[in-house]
Amino acid sequence: MTITRNLHAELEKRESIKLKVREHHIDFIRLQFTDLFGFAKNMTIHTDELDKALNGQLMFDGSSIDGFASVAESDMYLRPDLDTFQVYSWKPNEAGVAHVYCDIYDADGHPFEGCPRHTLKRALREAELLGYQLNVGVEGEFFLFHMDDKGEPVFRIQDHAGYFALSPDDRGEEARQEIITTMKKLGYSIEASHHEVAYGQHEIDFKYDEALSCADKWMTFKQIVKSIAHKHGLYASFIPKPFARQNGNAMHCNQSLQDRYGHNAFYDPNQPSKLSTITKHYIGGLLKYAKEIAAIANPTVNSYKRLLPGYEAPTNIAWSCSNRSALIRIPHSRGRGTRIELRCPDPTANIYHVFAVMLRAGLEGIKQQIEPPAEVMGNTYRMTTEEKERLHMETYPRDLHTALQHMKDSPLVEQTLGPHAYQTFLEAKQQEADEYAEAVHRWEIERYLKRH
Repeated sequence: MTITRNLHAELEKRESIKLKVREHHIDFIRLQFTDLFGFAKNMTIHTDELDKALNGQLMFDGSSIDGFASVAESDMYLRPDLDTFQVYSWKPNEAGVAHVYCDIYDADGHPFEGCPRHTLKRALREAELLGYQLNVGVEGEFFLFHMDDKGEPVFRIQDHAGYFALSPDDRGEEARQEIITTMKKLGYSIEASHHEVAYGQHEIDFKYDEALSCADKWMTFKQIVKSIAHKHGLYASFIPKPFARQNGNAMHCNQSLQDRYGHNAFYDPNQPSKLSTITKHYIGGLLKYAKEIAAIANPTVNSYKRLLPGYEAPTNIAWSCSNRSALIRIPHSRGRGTRIELRCPDPTANIYHVFAVMLRAGLEGIKQQIEPPAEVMGNTYRMTTEEKERLHMETYPRDLHTALQHMKDSPLVEQTLGPHAYQTFLEAKQQEADEYAEAVHRWEIERYLKRH
């Protein structure tokens, strides 16, 4: 009976998509997916091929996608997730275009281990078996740069406004408003938007959602931001730290677990803090595995330029209800709004991988009943070594090389990503860290040339 109902629901979704294609005069459909390193990819088909696409019969060369497959095993298939079908509405002169997110399957019809959506789905299934659904809300931060006459970014910021600035100081307001308008047309609920602390930096927050849906929305959000910015003659960048002595771009992940009755499992009205035991154990897991998942949350050399004291970015592995210097912050809201905020991830990360490793770390905390250290009340930036030792507070990895060393010793990350993705990611990122270490930077020349 369940199989029959599922088949009926699948057929209804297909007919709904075909109806939308006719109503909106769609000519082209972009079959979108994400590579191992979090970059959006797509294959565009004409609607003549729609039935073939819906049947998961469209093949592509996986060996040409970073981190996917070797030439010897390159045949892969795109299977659309029918719930993600949407009509494009944010690019000029693109009437008649829609997109749908896809999962990757190998030539034998099995889910491809290296597909980031599959990675997240595996973690979500584990949560489901324990009786939980992961809900996540992401804070989207980006910089707006000028472009040259060829459409290439120029390293010149668009304004010198500050936190919560208004126009005319906030010169990105018009572009930001159009981004929000476009997002709302696609069904996003916008919770906040404003100019951020750094020059030319902006933030748009949209309402939390089930984790897989949120990850898909984040990928679409990045495309919208870049497309609308380009329309305004600007280049949007999610680089974590373009300027020294300025705040950088984060991808704060506000998360909660919903139990099988629809209740927020992080909320307990009978506790003085109103935080459940589940919350504490989940936090315990995140803190225990923080170093091991750092290379996933912060996967570039530049990521660690953001993680410095004094810029509202975490440098110490701690939790707090009161300040933003801790790795995990508990916002004041309680009841359905009870959540924890993981503050280390940045927008260069593969969001599917970030959600997967943070969820599995939290679930391990629940299964192992890991008690976190005591809540940190003061500013962790100003604490002495002795104070940190007394609080059992460890330091978050300071560079990509260190983060990769911790990841190499992590069964949790290997099990979450799968052996193929785990090893491929490690090798690629180790090469990136080594190339950076070998490069001679302008700072070194200016500092040492005349001295030695």
